Amino acid sequence: MKLKILFLSAFNITIEIENNTPFYTKETYEVFLNGEVLIAGGNKNVFSLAELKPNKNYHLLLKTDNQEAELSFQTPEVKYLLSVKAFKAKGDGITDDTLSIQAAIAACPKDGIIYVPEGKYLVKSLFLKSNLKIYLSKDAKLIGSINRDDYAILPGVIKSRDDELVLGSWEGNPLDIYTSLITGINVENVMIFGEGEIDCSGNLGPWWLEPKKKFGAYRPRGIFLNACKRVLVQGISLRNSPSWSIHPFYSDDLSFYDLKILNPEDAANTDGLNPESCRNVEIIGVHFSVGDDCIAIKSGKIYMAKKHYRPTSNLVIRNCLMEKGHGAVVFGSEISGGAENVTVSKCAFIETDRGLRIKTRRGRGNKAINNVKFDNIYMRGVKNAFVINMFYFCDPDGKTEYVYSKKPLPVDERTPALGSFHFRNIVAEETKISAGFFYGLPESAIAEVVLEDIKMSFSEEAESGKPAMMSFIEDYSKLGFYFNNVQKVRVKNVTITGQNGEKFCFENVTEIIKE
Repeated sequence: MKLKILFLSAFNITIEIENNTPFYTKETYEVFLNGEVLIAGGNKNVFSLAELKPNKNYHLLLKTDNQEAELSFQTPEVKYLLSVKAFKAKGDGITDDTLSIQAAIAACPKDGIIYVPEGKYLVKSLFLKSNLKIYLSKDAKLIGSINRDDYAILPGVIKSRDDELVLGSWEGNPLDIYTSLITGINVENVMIFGEGEIDCSGNLGPWWLEPKKKFGAYRPRGIFLNACKRVLVQGISLRNSPSWSIHPFYSDDLSFYDLKILNPEDAANTDGLNPESCRNVEIIGVHFSVGDDCIAIKSGKIYMAKKHYRPTSNLVIRNCLMEKGHGAVVFGSEISGGAENVTVSKCAFIETDRGLRIKTRRGRGNKAINNVKFDNIYMRGVKNAFVINMFYFCDPDGKTEYVYSKKPLPVDERTPALGSFHFRNIVAEETKISAGFFYGLPESAIAEVVLEDIKMSFSEEAESGKPAMMSFIEDYSKLGFYFNNVQKVRVKNVTITGQNGEKFCFENVTEIIKE
């Protein structure tokens, strides 16, 4: 057993236990820091310690009944600590503290830290700047205003003579949106960390009423990062987002460690974390329980792919817990720019509607999703474990014949492409509707699906339903693995128990390899 430091500040640290189990450890553990017990009965692979002192040496010891691991570290010093209270923030949950906190952000030097002490800080939108650190201490809470008029509008597009600047984004298109509670535009070297909470008040404001309707602009995010670089978010909880909780957009080198992202399961489109046209993203140790997809990997609709082409690439998702979402790890449906090099490992999917979910369709563009790997995943109570659906029917034109036709149509710039998908070392228990549903286009088949070392079982209280959001498919219950319009399927050491009918069904599959 080894320990890896993911994040270290003057006040807290995040550590990852390097083992072979998804999200949780096999044994509970104790954590000692300089001889003092700080965690008793710990069971997560990623944990954080807070209330450390700047410029101090520490020795950490982690013990289970059978093994030990240790490391030493020194916290960095703090040159300037700017408390928002010094800038007249009240923290009483009543006074509007936006200006005070924004003033502290504006005044903070490169080597300073914004300190938010215990309290409830009512705010409108806060805007980040480069070379900024914000520390939300324990029991510090930023609370979003519930008034729509308190938020500015980010225009979708500002045009120049020969180009355009995209500021606002809504469901894959450059459209006007309200400024988010935390907004970063073209900033770099930013940290938001600590034990505090951001409550966006989506449950109290107007945002979840008529959620698809535009009221001046579309709904804001919890955190919106547009064209940012080297941003890290650690330790905090984010809840009740008006729409997507964290939306990185055309941004690079992002880290999200040991977060809690929590929204009611019936709150519309309150996805957890949606990197869109981003590169080099780590999502590690995050607990999701949301009203839509937990993680949705995106790269815009076809306009953005043509005008601002950029695939989402080089994503690492590890040691995360996904609960209650529509999908655990999802691609699309706004995926016209494609995605590549995505690795999901050591994660637990609990009672999500789907485990892996890929949703695309004709009209989404011809850039591929490729080189996707799932390894060492545990699922329980998931309705549909694996879904790849190239007939996704959402949006106003989603149920047109162009989208739903099962006949081969001409391949052009609107035709999506799916490459190679590898699933290994996966246990799925108490599955309810389907083990795997892979349905490609007749004119653009899924290139390759590899299933290796997978153990599936169905719940005795299985449900009946449609495994994918596509037109003209029947309801299923305890469906095994179904493949249609796939070039190559390779199956090795896959067991299924409790299914109705055949374990595997192949239609329009060019090559089948069973080992």
